[in-house]
Amino acid sequence: MSNERYINRELSWLEFNQRVLDQARSNSLPLLERVKFLAITASNLDEFFMVRVGGLQLLSRKNVLRPDFAGMTADEQLGAIRDRVREMLRDQYDCYNTMLEPSLSSHGIRRLHANDIAPHQLKVIEERFEDELASILTPIAVWPNEEVPMLPDPDLCLCVRLRCVPDSEEPFRYALIPLGRRLPRFLTVPSESGYEYMLLEDVVASFANRFFPEEQVLEVVPFRMTRNADLTVSDDVANDFMAEMEHLLQARKESHCVRLEIDARATASVQAFLTNAYQVAPADVYALQGPLGLGQFMALASVKGFDNLVDEPWETSQPLDIEPGVDMFEQISQRDILILHPYESFDPVVQLVEEAANDPDVLSIKQTLYRTSSNSPIVNALMKAALSGKYVTAVVELKARFDEARNIEWARQLERVGVQVIYGVRGLKTHAKICVIVRQESQGIRRYVHFGTGNYNEKTSRLYSDVSFMTTDVDLTDDAVAFFNAITAYSQPQPFHKIESAPSGLKDRLLDMIDVEIDQANHGHRAFINAKVNSLVDQEIIDAMYRASAAGVTVRLNIRGICCLRPGIPGLSENITVTSIIDRYLEHARVVHFHHGGDDRIFISSADWMPRNLDRRIELLVPVDHDPCRQRLISILETYFRDNVQATRLESDGSYVPVHDDGEPFRAQKYFSDAIHNEAKKRRDEQLTTFEPHRSPI
Repeated sequence: MSNERYINRELSWLEFNQRVLDQARSNSLPLLERVKFLAITASNLDEFFMVRVGGLQLLSRKNVLRPDFAGMTADEQLGAIRDRVREMLRDQYDCYNTMLEPSLSSHGIRRLHANDIAPHQLKVIEERFEDELASILTPIAVWPNEEVPMLPDPDLCLCVRLRCVPDSEEPFRYALIPLGRRLPRFLTVPSESGYEYMLLEDVVASFANRFFPEEQVLEVVPFRMTRNADLTVSDDVANDFMAEMEHLLQARKESHCVRLEIDARATASVQAFLTNAYQVAPADVYALQGPLGLGQFMALASVKGFDNLVDEPWETSQPLDIEPGVDMFEQISQRDILILHPYESFDPVVQLVEEAANDPDVLSIKQTLYRTSSNSPIVNALMKAALSGKYVTAVVELKARFDEARNIEWARQLERVGVQVIYGVRGLKTHAKICVIVRQESQGIRRYVHFGTGNYNEKTSRLYSDVSFMTTDVDLTDDAVAFFNAITAYSQPQPFHKIESAPSGLKDRLLDMIDVEIDQANHGHRAFINAKVNSLVDQEIIDAMYRASAAGVTVRLNIRGICCLRPGIPGLSENITVTSIIDRYLEHARVVHFHHGGDDRIFISSADWMPRNLDRRIELLVPVDHDPCRQRLISILETYFRDNVQATRLESDGSYVPVHDDGEPFRAQKYFSDAIHNEAKKRRDEQLTTFEPHRSPI
């Protein structure tokens, strides 16, 4: 089991997902928001099994006995994961069955079954089945001990058990009905009030006999099969990297089954048939006491007409550092700009790239693309810039997991219009968020840079809490150009003036900064480290934090998800506290503050503190030296550490407890929303005629 110094990575992630699930179980949230959080936990588990559990199962199959740094072998981790997941599934379905579905029904959102709907409703459903579903769905006959067809995962399917004709060698036969992803999971039923629906699988099961005339349907069982997605492309040897990525996507569809979810009402016969058909170990079969695929219930959380069951919207404001209607180049040339998303709009980032595409004085645009939206205005702007004759370079990361297909399509479209597309660095994912615009101005060439902690995705920017930083600082823009040249030329980066990149120097810079704090503490001076990241897994960073704690450095960490560090252990980590905030927006920004003998050093970063980020990805660590921006980031960090409503504290045993103190309730995300909205409203009301750089209220 996990040792006394470190918490196992996978078990820590499961505790994060439990904290998300706790939001679904909380009566303090509106009902449909709770449904949303429940759906998120189910989607999270899907990806966890596809990636993390799939990888561990491969290690187990290869009989790899080497433990992780927390002291657990692959088999030990798999056993602990199964136990913890089954406990979490009990909580999930208890939440759905005893809390959410009854409450939804009482508020007019009612799930119906075939045996409790009115005749006129049944007629509508029957017509829907005959006119649409029966034509689209395709039953597939499957015989015991024969190869089963390849099915998309983790999509919902039905297993139908049929009685065989007399004198048959087998007492019954089976058929599978894949329900796919295009059909709606929630089929609306006519209702005099509220919203009534049937689940797709219930409708198809009710009329399954029509697929098999003159045969006896004995059982119809929903199931989901999850395949391993922890596959990698050998980009060191691939001549055609695009083709290799497409091969990887196909390989995922054919990889081994890591999990079989099945309706708990299934008979032993059906469960045995599916377990054997997909070669699943009994320990990896999960019988569920309710609807499968709860991740799809995100659609139910968006049902119209129930505004009283959702959160009151928080308005996204015009960024306080930006004057509406004024050219972005003019504004960035006057001062550095810091934006806190989603409280402040992502629009200026899009506007900057669009203005660059249209501006005849812009010579070139260089940008990284990791995850983008389906109809990305930024990608469209890059294509427009290329068509107008500008030099445009896009570093498109084809290995962005589960976005590979979209990125492949974007890469092809960009190449068609003349964009120089780079597929990153062999063996590394390009995860850095950076855009460099080179412009010819009267004084000469000037470079404008955007650094971010989040993706260039205007849709997720409304859901994720991130930081944007725009600057024309000479050292930072020099570094940005050198960074791109190193990626596109596959060359070793020259020493940077200010930034650091992974995997070459980012971790060393962090360790050096920690050592400065240790040295300050050893000399009796004030020393502290405040950091906000999404995950802390890297053993070297953890050990450095332990050394800092032992020296007397005060370490405060706000870590949303995985944390393998054990805080509060006497002699090891008594000066370290770790909190996590789960709230309306997904906390995604990475910000770190070192006291540095009173000369505050503050950085934003694309990187979490994990080996994959620090050792196997292209990442950036960017210092923010412009004093107004630096002071605002310090204030933002301090605000997160004040949260005593949505924050939980990590205990040394790996559990989390609510943060309680004697002060007034304080919710960081609500504070950001109110403070920025009120300041923006004040500025509008005052109808300022001149613009002055903002001094943030936070």
